[in-house]
Amino acid sequence: MITYRLLLVGFGAVGQGLAQLLRDHGDQLAQRYGAALRLVAVCTRSRGSLYHADGLDPAVLLDAMLRTGHLRDLPGQTSLAILDLIERQAADVLVEASPTDLATGEPATSYIRAAIARRMHAVTANKGPVALHFAELRRAAATMSVYFGFEGAVMSGTPALRLALSDLAGCEIIELRGIVNGTTNYILTQMEQGHDYAAALAEAQRLGYAEADPAGDVDGHDAAAKALILANVLMDADLNLSDVERTGITGVTREMVAEASVAGDRWKLLAHIRREGRRVRASVAPACLSVGHPLAGVGGVTNALTVTTDLLGDVTMIGPGAGGVATGFALLSDILALHRGQA
Repeated sequence: MITYRLLLVGFGAVGQGLAQLLRDHGDQLAQRYGAALRLVAVCTRSRGSLYHADGLDPAVLLDAMLRTGHLRDLPGQTSLAILDLIERQAADVLVEASPTDLATGEPATSYIRAAIARRMHAVTANKGPVALHFAELRRAAATMSVYFGFEGAVMSGTPALRLALSDLAGCEIIELRGIVNGTTNYILTQMEQGHDYAAALAEAQRLGYAEADPAGDVDGHDAAAKALILANVLMDADLNLSDVERTGITGVTREMVAEASVAGDRWKLLAHIRREGRRVRASVAPACLSVGHPLAGVGGVTNALTVTTDLLGDVTMIGPGAGGVATGFALLSDILALHRGQA
């Protein structure tokens, strides 16, 4: 049995999703895989920060959030800043689940840098550090001989990166096409059912799929960051976010969707990464797909990715692209991947 002491940064939907998995399945995971996952710290900017070397009970943490919305009344409070906690407290794995910033990748990138510098493994579901600083963080992790996992940064719990890197090893990836933003896919699905863009967006906001300011989704920023990660991680590109051509869905009208439906087509916001000679190009834009295309039937908030390879042709994976438990599972899957490499 190998014990992993986890220092969790962020206790929003994703951090709580991981805590739910540890609460409900921790004993089973230990018995099945020989990996005891002990949550020793939870660090937040506004909800309180806790540390206990013997471990924190995920059930107690979740109950406190349900009752009060914060952790400040629980024993084990620490006044140390998050970076100080990472640098001073005993932990084996940084589990980074703070909010995403696609302008700088901060503060998450600094947390990951600090953990790696301490020879602490790091896993994250945060797009910012991977989109903006992947090459640097990968080099640092290799130099310090630690694991850097980020499966949840593209399709939440659906193992798009791991499948392409591990199970498709030996193939050359020629092209990637994917629905990687659940909010826009939900809006376009609603428009297929007769709603106009404004009504579909309002419903997405009511259900919590879209933010009050939906620009990050509907203007394609979120999908562009994920396209960049796919290009750099899976196709060894060296692109920046500014290299990704980006068009959102605000120009797609109900009439366009209706006309496509009559013709047997469907509109989707697609991330598209492809090789053009020695270059890799990445873009995000609405595309009209024939209903026979494997991505055309993917509706609602579901995500999907088609990987075109030289040896197997097209391989398509479909699964949840958002949600606290689904993304928490991505963090868990990275920790278990780390364990398999060490066991």
